[in-house]
Amino acid sequence: MSAPDISVVICVYTEDRWEDILAAVASVRAQSRPARETLLVVDHNQTLLDRLAKEYKEYNEREEHEGAGEVRVLANAGPRGLSAGRNTGIAASRGDVIAFLDDDAVAERDWLRHFAEGYEDPLVMAVGGRTMPIWASGRRPVWFPAEFDWVVGCTYKGLPPGRVRVRNVLGGNASFRRTAFDAAGGFATGIGRDGDRRPLGCEETELCIRLTRARPDAVLLIDDRAVIHHRVPETREHFAYFRTRTYAEGLSKALVARSVGAGKGLESERRYTTRVLPAGVARGLRDALLARPGGAGRAAAIVTGVVTAAGGYALGSVRARRGGTTFAALPIERNSRTGGTDAIERTEGAEP
Repeated sequence: MSAPDISVVICVYTEDRWEDILAAVASVRAQSRPARETLLVVDHNQTLLDRLAKEYKEYNEREEHEGAGEVRVLANAGPRGLSAGRNTGIAASRGDVIAFLDDDAVAERDWLRHFAEGYEDPLVMAVGGRTMPIWASGRRPVWFPAEFDWVVGCTYKGLPPGRVRVRNVLGGNASFRRTAFDAAGGFATGIGRDGDRRPLGCEETELCIRLTRARPDAVLLIDDRAVIHHRVPETREHFAYFRTRTYAEGLSKALVARSVGAGKGLESERRYTTRVLPAGVARGLRDALLARPGGAGRAAAIVTGVVTAAGGYALGSVRARRGGTTFAALPIERNSRTGGTDAIERTEGAEP
């Protein structure tokens, strides 16, 4: 089977991350296995859209971009938020595989090569990678447990190493075969991030579960050799953000469980809460007894994270039962005029 063409989608929303955006694009251009193209999808920010269009216009006109793929700048064609931005990128992309990179992250040189290797198996529909934090303060806060690195968008302690089969990939460092979207539709709106205003998530979890329902033979992988480095701003190193984000995760998980059922929606979380987190608390308490810095704080943070996530899940479940599941899944349809696709919104799983 020939190696797939890979389009890379980077969703952006603020000029505050200008240097990070340029660094993210540069890391894609430096890949050992070149991308077919890089798509920058701007989330309802005309000033940023114009600035990026100007920045990459000259680059695309120069011959030196040959082999690294052109950089295309697009406006989010859907409602505000990360899910619709990703769907816009899918719609406009030309590759056999679409990879997603956060706008405040940089990919290591072999990132796309490791993704491509996963697709040598025709049953593989998605491949994710490992995301490492770059702390604004220069080091991990002593109280911050590695088991909760998902709070800052990174790979957390407890995920199995190597190339392994998983229920879902993590959206900031992931790729999907185009036929996955043909089978399951795109990312759902109503969950997922909206700039810095709402720290909800789980849109990739919901999509992956929907994909394996549509294609029961689908294989989803994480390859920890496909590494990106994700910047963690100073505001996210504080305990207040930790509590807010874990609570929001509970709300998001309730939406997903209501839509796809608690069996699949909480399948991975049960192992995480019954095995990974108790072990983390034990390590923290042991470190505290040995007078190692942060041990008691890490144990307390794990307990707090579980409690706040459970509270968010309980409230989210009540809201979901009262109002039904209101997020929308977006089927992706081919458009022969542009060579891309169009995203058409529908309501998925809403209850009477």
